[in-house]
Amino acid sequence: MPAAGRDEESILADLVAYGGEDPKYKDGRTMSLVYYLDEGHDDFLAQAWKLYSSANGLNPTAFKSLKRFESEIIEAVAELHHGGPDTCGVVTSGGTESCLLAVKTYRDYMRAKKPWLLWPEMVLPRTAHVAWLKASEYFGVKIRFLPMGKDHRVDLSRLKKLINRNTVMVLASAPEYPHGFVEPVEEMAAVAQRAGVPLHVDACVGGFVMPFVEKNGRPVPRWDYRVPGVTSISADIHKYGFSAKGASTITYRSMEYMKHQMFVEQDWPGGVFASPALLGTRPGGSYAAAWATLQLFGEAGYRDLAERAMKAADGLKAGISKIDGLQVIGDPPSPLFSYRSVDPDLNIFAVGDQMAQAGWHVDRLQFPDALHAMITARHLEVVDAYLADLRAAVDTVRANPELAKSGTAATYGLMAHVPLRGMVKKQVLELFSDMYRPGGSAIELEGGEAIPGADEEGLVGTLKGAANKAVEWYVDRKMRQG
Repeated sequence: MPAAGRDEESILADLVAYGGEDPKYKDGRTMSLVYYLDEGHDDFLAQAWKLYSSANGLNPTAFKSLKRFESEIIEAVAELHHGGPDTCGVVTSGGTESCLLAVKTYRDYMRAKKPWLLWPEMVLPRTAHVAWLKASEYFGVKIRFLPMGKDHRVDLSRLKKLINRNTVMVLASAPEYPHGFVEPVEEMAAVAQRAGVPLHVDACVGGFVMPFVEKNGRPVPRWDYRVPGVTSISADIHKYGFSAKGASTITYRSMEYMKHQMFVEQDWPGGVFASPALLGTRPGGSYAAAWATLQLFGEAGYRDLAERAMKAADGLKAGISKIDGLQVIGDPPSPLFSYRSVDPDLNIFAVGDQMAQAGWHVDRLQFPDALHAMITARHLEVVDAYLADLRAAVDTVRANPELAKSGTAATYGLMAHVPLRGMVKKQVLELFSDMYRPGGSAIELEGGEAIPGADEEGLVGTLKGAANKAVEWYVDRKMRQG
């Protein structure tokens, strides 16, 4: 904090300068994290946000405007997802909060039905978003994983056996993040319903695109409240809803479930306190921007955005499939997909490094090793450029196989294949601790002096050392066992 305040112009200049090394999402070269349309839309969101930037959704009886925005947003989402007259919900700060709330709600809902329930469990597909794993840790709900089959889809045959007397919920995703598959919600919900267990659909990514993909005539498996047994849905407005960051929703089939989400404290000296979600203060700007965005696009606008996104995804998948050695994983009905190398001499993470050098921000996956793409309408403009750079990246890696042993290719490769997963977790935790301690510096996956005291080059060197030790220990143990 400066001793005296600075002038606004220099502060704003710094804000612009500090973003110079961020992903170039405005050029359509970022395939995750950001849902950007254009400067005009950003300006509109900023204006809507500014009108309520100081408003607080903590007390719905004070800022009646915010409660109106929230109610109309939830009504719109309930209609979009084919909810009934009893469908209810809240606006949240993001997908993670929506997922956390579902776990907390169903833990308490099932405890109310089963007071003896001491060790709650939930059944999650192995591809479930990591927010659900975070919720497990936060709320003490043990995970029983539904594994993937050889086709990387959920192995439905295992579901019935995983549900037991301690199960508080089952999760399905529409779509799941890694591969873009819409999981078999109808079949999963039927199993859960017969067992008397709630089923939540994580549509944080898909909730504002899959309904419009279907309305545009493309086949989409049923996943919303049309499916008996679906008791709640999470859907982010700040993803394919194209609102400002900080706007998600969680809806429930009825208040029977949602009342277990709420917190009330009647004996606090500060007065009786009630909160419908995790946050106390809830920023009015995000409510206003979300409501304004729904009004701006309407059904016709969202159908157009969905069609453009799917057209871009179709073009990218078709082009990738024509590149020797690459394979799109499955045929997802969503604008999310991943692709891998089917050539043992072509390292997919090294291909990712080359794409990064060409200016693309591309996520890496593991189990199997793959690259990920989350496609929006904006990417329709860059399909040809992406494919041209991808073909060049593949050619470069083929000509230089040693690239698999350097850069982030080495980092991701080691992290994905070290057999002792606990050591990877421990090492990453230490790195993040260094990053967030006083005076900590940024993690640099590309190397460089990022972590104080790291051997070789920053994170790459540190993880490589940890991975090598883990491998050496594992091999030594196997040799001792004969």
